[in-house]
Amino acid sequence: MLMDTPDETLASAAADGDRAAFATLVARHYDRIFGLAWRLSGNRSDAEDLAQDICAALPVKLRHWRAEARFTTWLYRVVVNAAHDQRRRQATRSKAAEGWGDWELARQDEIETGREAEAWLHQAMAQLSPELRDTVALVLGEELTQAQAGEVLGVTEGTISWRMSEVKKRLRVIAAREVGQ
Repeated sequence: MLMDTPDETLASAAADGDRAAFATLVARHYDRIFGLAWRLSGNRSDAEDLAQDICAALPVKLRHWRAEARFTTWLYRVVVNAAHDQRRRQATRSKAAEGWGDWELARQDEIETGREAEAWLHQAMAQLSPELRDTVALVLGEELTQAQAGEVLGVTEGTISWRMSEVKKRLRVIAAREVGQ
């Protein structure tokens, strides 16, 4: 009986919550929805997603159907609008992903630069005396104050201060030597 009922009558019934009318409409027009979605998207997977999304949203959309045009005309408009929305979302994602890619490349460059600096510092530190290495390890590596580092090493805060100054001088000399090579 429902299969002979006009679309407009089914749409009105479905808008009022008639599940059988809704199921009949979807069964009758799913291929039309999918076909247009495929032509608009150019991609089977996107068309399948679009058709599924449209069918899931159709009960709510039917409440706004005013029967001013044929049901199929209204349905085509729903599919076209959904395809436009999908394109806008994809363009936004693509643009965001593009920026994300740039950000990720910059992040990877920063990580690599940090690794290179760390490797250089490790190699340069190996050239320092054990006392200077110990001082740097505590002050910079463990973030102790100079007074705390002095306590740990059994020297005065002034000695730690002098050692840190000496480390900076020696690292500058090592860097200058490498640049000159």
